[in-house]
Amino acid sequence: QLQLVESGGGLVQPGESLRLSCTASGFTLEPYAIGWFRQAPGKEREGVACMGTNSADSVRGRFTISRDNAKNTAYLQMAALEPDDTGVYLCAVTIPYHSGTCAEWKFDFWGQGTQVTVSS
Repeated sequence: QLQLVESGGGLVQPGESLRLSCTASGFTLEPYAIGWFRQAPGKEREGVACMGTNSADSVRGRFTISRDNAKNTAYLQMAALEPDDTGVYLCAVTIPYHSGTCAEWKFDFWGQGTQVTVSS
């Protein structure tokens, strides 16, 4: 019943843009920090972007993380995609820690992921 479901992935050519969505069901996103992660074949899972509950839209390089609490959805806007951006993108949430930034926090509830393939 408690789920995070990613959507919006697909096959795109280098240089194109893509927006991923992460919709929560069974609970509200509002109290949670949100993180986006990428799992590429043969590589460790790495954090792409994250935001706390009180953070505005955050630009990290070519990626922008945002949230719409009214829609119970988080987003990852990806611009100028490169082949190295290929992988399964997962969203996750955690109750915010009392200190530090979301990049240092352990996210403990995950979606299933959506595949992004950047290839010509």
